[in-house]
Amino acid sequence: MEIINRFLGSFLFWAAWIIIPFIMEIIPAIGSILILYKRRVFPFQDKPPALYPQITIIIPVYNSAQSLEACIRSVYESDYPNESVNLYLVNNQSKDNSFQVFTACQEKYPELIMHWMNAEQGKSRALNLALYNSEGKYIIHIDSDGVLEKTALRHMVERFESDPSLNVMTGAICTNPEQIEEYPRGLSRLFRKLEFMEYAQAFLAGRNYSAERDAIYTLSGAFSGFRKLAILKSWLYSTDTICEDTQITFQMKYIQKERVGISEKSIFFVDPIEGVDKLYTQRQRWQRGSLEVAKLFCSQGLHPGKIMNDVNVRTIMYDHTFALPRYIWYIVLICLMFIGFSARTILISTGIIMGMYIIAGFCYYYSILGFLKEFTELKRYYRKQWWVIPILPIFNLFVFFIRMAGVINTIGTDSAWKTATLSQEKEKVVKTVSEDFSKVRKIFQKVDKWFNK
Repeated sequence: MEIINRFLGSFLFWAAWIIIPFIMEIIPAIGSILILYKRRVFPFQDKPPALYPQITIIIPVYNSAQSLEACIRSVYESDYPNESVNLYLVNNQSKDNSFQVFTACQEKYPELIMHWMNAEQGKSRALNLALYNSEGKYIIHIDSDGVLEKTALRHMVERFESDPSLNVMTGAICTNPEQIEEYPRGLSRLFRKLEFMEYAQAFLAGRNYSAERDAIYTLSGAFSGFRKLAILKSWLYSTDTICEDTQITFQMKYIQKERVGISEKSIFFVDPIEGVDKLYTQRQRWQRGSLEVAKLFCSQGLHPGKIMNDVNVRTIMYDHTFALPRYIWYIVLICLMFIGFSARTILISTGIIMGMYIIAGFCYYYSILGFLKEFTELKRYYRKQWWVIPILPIFNLFVFFIRMAGVINTIGTDSAWKTATLSQEKEKVVKTVSEDFSKVRKIFQKVDKWFNK
């Protein structure tokens, strides 16, 4: 009986440590490999149309003077016919010289049809204003702080034209390798390479896997496309959340019953993250927006009973409800030695988990090399970053704690685009602790005086 108890205790211990990375990472990684193999054996050929249709590209502008010209130039230099592009730049109450950049671009790129519109404050309002004025068969949204890969627009339109049942698509987002290499060697460049590998895993492997199962959780706010008839039937972008891209995705899936796809050959390059503070506010904002959207769509049947057949319920449960025991396990790791577990057992279990994450990372790595087949330079750069993969689980763990902080900070506060940075929150904690200790010290001083009397 003692042997059975020991076996069960050991089995439950190892299962509790291994099951989360296995379900959350290993299975999707294997799935992406299988999907890549399937696409190689049975490729879906996008057929170029006889005549490329008219499209509208919407670019929200907010203090974008530094990046706007590069963004417009990437549209101009793309291999999509310029005469078939209507470019709407929607000013979200900028306070810099973005308009002067726009007027200069009109002179530099006269073949592009460009419009400047002034909107009320808020990205959602800016997007909606442009939607009401849009022309053409397809509407494509891109952010002003990134650039399109030369073939991105063409690949997205060809995918739409080849599949008439597909009305909504996300592009693939990557951080710009050239800008990454401008950072000094060491931790600064490593930090940006970790972000580069994370984006590649999320879009070129993870979302391809999700698209195959019609399980994409959110469109990318930086680059997404719609058939015009589909998006104009929606409620447009909501001003009730800071995560308007997730909200429009839920509209498409729950209200209009649309399938959300991905154009994996449509790549949009964004700037590398500016620093830890920026990463901290960005991921908290994403997490907060996810919770806000889930709340808005509760009436659409988002309840735990649908965890097995509704990908959005499953994602929300994994990201929030199931994140709590995962969070607790990380804390418990420190306490295990005090309840009888040896350091050797703890190190082995932690090593197994890290090993599984690294295996998953290399599965994604080989999948992504296949998806980058047509992009020679990007593939060459990505292939050289294999050594970053063993470090990526540590980066993902750090991001996980940021997301948990986002959940906590959501409680009892109103929606806001601006979020306190890590440095600001650190200052608050130090100040609070200092004040609390100051109060305790004053109490002790009073007690000491009382006794001395």
